[in-house]
Amino acid sequence: MSIDPRVALEALVSAFQEHLAAATGKRDDDDPAVEAAFFSVADAFEAYEDALYAATGEFTPLDVYDDDDDDDSDDALEDEDDLEPID
Repeated sequence: MSIDPRVALEALVSAFQEHLAAATGKRDDDDPAVEAAFFSVADAFEAYEDALYAATGEFTPLDVYDDDDDDDSDDALEDEDDLEPID
């Protein structure tokens, strides 16, 4: 049995609120509360996306990237430097 997407959405909004509170209250750039809130948002988003798909067959236009995806996007940016402008 899957989660109601409304419940998952409420959890996602709550995770965003906790992330905002952690980010605005951080003590330094390596505050573990910000990192924990970051991962809570990612987890809550994935739960919402799964619940939404299970209930409706639909997705959001958003995606959660991991560190491997960052490496791929860096390669793409380097390739863009080789492109010539279109006149």
